Amino acid sequence: MEPEIKIFNSTVDIAIEFAETLLNLSKNSNGKSIHIALSGGSTPKVIFKILTEKYRDELANSLFHFWWGDDRCVPPSHDDSNYKWANDLWLKPIGIKKENIHRVLGENEPDAEAIRYSSEIEKHVSKENNIPCFDYILLGLGEDGHTASIFPHQMELLKANALCAVATHPNSGQKRISFTGEMINNAKHIAFLATGNKKAEMVREIILDKNKSLPATHNEATNGKLTWLLDSESAKLL
Repeated sequence: MEPEIKIFNSTVDIAIEFAETLLNLSKNSNGKSIHIALSGGSTPKVIFKILTEKYRDELANSLFHFWWGDDRCVPPSHDDSNYKWANDLWLKPIGIKKENIHRVLGENEPDAEAIRYSSEIEKHVSKENNIPCFDYILLGLGEDGHTASIFPHQMELLKANALCAVATHPNSGQKRISFTGEMINNAKHIAFLATGNKKAEMVREIILDKNKSLPATHNEATNGKLTWLLDSESAKLL
């Protein structure tokens, strides 16, 4: 299935699109839990602030459960923590219950944490195709074509049997916990978020050229819908 490409004038417009998607999920949930996986990065930080300002009450919904497609192996108070920014800027201010926030325990030993986080996902997220099926996964896009924390030097994580795995940043050597490719592709809706001029070439290589040497090209939403959320700068080569 070809992806849906949406191009926005501003980050505010992207935040509104994201919020409206979550509201539609809640309207159609029939009272069932809704499992959302978030990403890190500078653009999500801006989006989280906007959501708190504009959708504080509407998104304070007990059906939402929040997860992370990847996070760094650092304590939750560390500025490198994806959880920290989402929680501080959005989830805590709008009053999401702690039991609905499923963070990566980055302070734990990485291999043990990958196993523990996988088990927590299996406990809470219902399966389709014998794999946990998230309602919505928000993915970022690295300038090297990585997504979640599946980097070009660890392409094996795209087909790994485990739900989560330990990834290593190619430059810093920092350890991360990441969803693996099969679980990402099993989601009902995957959304790639890319903004700024620096992402334009990579966006083109993935969407138009379908460059299979880039991890993000392999996230194709085989069980659902794939959407690209772009601004005019990141979409300029399409």
